[in-house]
Amino acid sequence: MTDPYRTLLPAPRHAASAGGSFTFGSVHGDPALVEAVQLLLGPLPVAAGPEGALSVRLGAGGPESYRLQVSPGGAEIVGADLAGVRHAVQTLKQLIGPAAYRAGGRPGGVVPCGEVEDEPALGWRGGMLDVARHFLDKRTLLRYVDLLAMHRMNRLHLHLTDDQGWRIESRKYPEINAVATHRRETMVGRFRTEPTFDGTPHGGYYTLDDLAEVAAYAAQRGITVVPEIDLPGHASALLAAFPELGTGADEVLRGWGISAGVLKPIPAAVKLVCELIDELLTAIDTPYVHLGGDECVTTDWPGDPEVAAHMAAIGAEQPGELHGWFLREVGGHLAERGKRMVVWDEAFQTGGVLPDTIVMCWRGDAISRQAAAAGHDVVRAPVYPTYLDYDQSDLPEEPLSIGGPITLEDSASFAPLPESWTDQERAKVLGGQFQAWSEYIPHERHLDYMVFPRACAIAEAVWYGAPADYPSLVERLREGHLARLDAAGCAYRPLEGPLPWQAGGTGRRAHAPGNRTTKERWLEWVARLPDSGVVAKATTHES
Repeated sequence: MTDPYRTLLPAPRHAASAGGSFTFGSVHGDPALVEAVQLLLGPLPVAAGPEGALSVRLGAGGPESYRLQVSPGGAEIVGADLAGVRHAVQTLKQLIGPAAYRAGGRPGGVVPCGEVEDEPALGWRGGMLDVARHFLDKRTLLRYVDLLAMHRMNRLHLHLTDDQGWRIESRKYPEINAVATHRRETMVGRFRTEPTFDGTPHGGYYTLDDLAEVAAYAAQRGITVVPEIDLPGHASALLAAFPELGTGADEVLRGWGISAGVLKPIPAAVKLVCELIDELLTAIDTPYVHLGGDECVTTDWPGDPEVAAHMAAIGAEQPGELHGWFLREVGGHLAERGKRMVVWDEAFQTGGVLPDTIVMCWRGDAISRQAAAAGHDVVRAPVYPTYLDYDQSDLPEEPLSIGGPITLEDSASFAPLPESWTDQERAKVLGGQFQAWSEYIPHERHLDYMVFPRACAIAEAVWYGAPADYPSLVERLREGHLARLDAAGCAYRPLEGPLPWQAGGTGRRAHAPGNRTTKERWLEWVARLPDSGVVAKATTHES
């Protein structure tokens, strides 16, 4: 029988089995800690004392650290804080086995004796779900909160708006709900030169009550929701409701890629965005709001009279300066609300940052290092190897995706803290996360297939602050963790390749070996990035 202490994921810094087991059915400790345990393990009765129960208390240690000790007479959790207690409970569930992840089971269980001591290297560990390209319902978001917490992650980044749909209810501007939240059809396949469409409407949005529910559910499990409103580019859907505030396309896009539909960088557009953010913040009480700032086409701005007049009024000489101005204005509004702005790395290049802005870097190590060296906190999110919308292998059975492959081994190689960086630069790295862009992820089941088990590798890398031990990772997946994912209802990709019903087949979801982004092509493009200056017209990783 496999020692469950050897299959924990992420692998703890110290774990040792001791022989024997302990069966528990009650919990003892401070009421707030007991409540946290019951939330994750089920309605355990409260014991009068620690004997024969799962005992939980706070103790010394670094942020989010914990110690779990199990003996034949009892089990004890000591967390440095509430987050550490929650991580210890997640470890305990893994030790109990797959049954701990099935609904309707009896609270408590049999735990093998041993001890675990652990703490994370990085404070930002998460995943990004793109719900704009293909809408995912509230139930899916709640399930992904549980899956992230299972892997001791603590951020859920929701990409809520894009050219293909606006997913946030507005009570102040109901026209957004009426026209910006759906498209009349969706592009089929990858080839944009002669696109075909499915003729089927697609859309949806979250009410403010939905978002409040997701945020509260996440907070109870130690996860902070980071909402993203991606502007001033990627704004075609919003412009369907407010065409007078933009240039370029003003309809909800049916296909993919970069749109010329962008908000005008003028005070009226800033006012609208700030009002929409204020609505969002009534639902999600978060320290962070992501403002996007990526892939913004600025070429139409100088020819627009309103933009040209504003450009002259603020003394801007290049369109990219307006990009930076727009983001700083919205970021200043966030600062007044006590929130930090997060942006993609293009905004760092155009000056669309404030001193405390968090720069989320997707275009490789060089831009991440520049942002860190400039004194900005950085979240590492490089395309290779954290973009989980890419193929998982070169097998012809793989379903349609944006490019790749990015294998499980590639994801395990993720180095959130590059060894070549200085200590000062490494100190600016808050953490890292995976990305699941949904152009080619049309539903929840396929999301599971694309995200897991690669997210397991990313979770271990950001917990340790270093690449995962790939042979050990594969062994732990095979010997224990995939069974936990099975019990949790996660339709992951098997290590050997897709199951018959997960494969692309020969239809519109067929694998597309041509016209694809490869790692080599991507790295060649990254090498051509400017070291500084304005990104007037960004280039997509799919172009």
